[in-house]
Amino acid sequence: MNQKGRSAAAPQGKLAILTPGLGAVSTTLMAGVELMRQGSGKPIGSLTQMGTARLGKRTERRTVAIKDLVPLTDARDLVFGAWDIHGENAAQVADRSGVLTRDHVDRVRPFLESIKPKDGVHNPEFVRRLQSHRAKDTRTHRESIAALRQDIRDFLKELGARRAVMVMCSSVETYRPAPSSFQSLDALEAALDDNSPDINPALLYAYAAIQEGVPVANATPNASVDTPALQELARQRNVPVAGRDLKSGQTMMKTVIAPALKARLLGLDGWFSTNILGNRDGEVLDDPAAFKAKEVTKSSVLDTILQPDVYPALYGKYSHKVSIHYYPPRGDAKEGWDNIDVTGWLGYPMQIKINFLCRDSILAAPLVLDIALFLDLARRLEWRGIQEWLSFYFKSPMALEGLPVEHDLFIQAAKLKNTLRAIAGEELITHLGLDYYGNDLPLPQD
Repeated sequence: MNQKGRSAAAPQGKLAILTPGLGAVSTTLMAGVELMRQGSGKPIGSLTQMGTARLGKRTERRTVAIKDLVPLTDARDLVFGAWDIHGENAAQVADRSGVLTRDHVDRVRPFLESIKPKDGVHNPEFVRRLQSHRAKDTRTHRESIAALRQDIRDFLKELGARRAVMVMCSSVETYRPAPSSFQSLDALEAALDDNSPDINPALLYAYAAIQEGVPVANATPNASVDTPALQELARQRNVPVAGRDLKSGQTMMKTVIAPALKARLLGLDGWFSTNILGNRDGEVLDDPAAFKAKEVTKSSVLDTILQPDVYPALYGKYSHKVSIHYYPPRGDAKEGWDNIDVTGWLGYPMQIKINFLCRDSILAAPLVLDIALFLDLARRLEWRGIQEWLSFYFKSPMALEGLPVEHDLFIQAAKLKNTLRAIAGEELITHLGLDYYGNDLPLPQD
């Protein structure tokens, strides 16, 4: 049943999806939604649009669409806004990015041309490989926040939207260990007042959105809503937040394969992962300091899934290497190679090799759509703070301090669907199934 019997208010009016960063992922999302509304494309990869959930016992054979289980905003009611440090409209970005065919872009060209970004917040110390052409002319963090908050209000008015969700799709920022100012809201407020150089642009966007009551998801590895300071602010402002870094390609495969190895208790000697990609994300990641931020989120999943402290004989000494290489000819067509050295019965070695030829933005766009719709649902439920049930979508998901983070994709999927069942007042599904067999499978009695 719903916690405290609370039900979600039905969505009213338009929902604005606001993206800091108007790049390949954002424009692929925008074009895809418009193509879907035209009947020219299928939202493959989107749980909210194509997913289902079983309800009740298996014998009842009840399966419903996710969008019929809980009150999600209809795709026809979505509008889009963005910020960027370049002046291109969404059609120009889509043409340059080369993710979609010319035919697909041309079908929605007027729609994409209407999406013009507002000037972005830029700090060249955090994004060193991109030249800014349209950055805000603000001198302090407080001025930037005030400008972003006004932008959000303007977006709602200009787009005719009742509500908004922010999904961070900006370029990867250089990695820096979290400063002490990120550990509490009071410390962050003081750092903002002092115009601290430790504060990155992504955090400013998230701070502004939360202050405006707008839910925030971080689809990048940049520091923002994963910080204790912004989580504290989100709770104060009754705003749901989720993140960080979309789990779409190679890391998604890790969260599929690693649980299988652990379930069968196959040992792991090493996991070597490398990627090539040639889009703007790849150009930014060619900066070693930016790659470090991505490496941190990509490298964290195996230890959590495999639990080397619990299974030291199987996973106590494995080697894990991750690399990303900028290779312009590939554009958005990312390729990931994995070599996995495993051990089986009596210690005999075996190997698994994966060659995932994927499309970065094609995988990411449906995740951004789902996250935005689910965060809007959480806002209407009056949920606040960390939305751990959305861990399914992230490389480095957030959890309450002291709780182990769950990376297993299948556990995450079960958690997400059970959360939706709980929202709808349906029974949770545990997959135990003993009751089907009656006295054939009696449990011990006290």
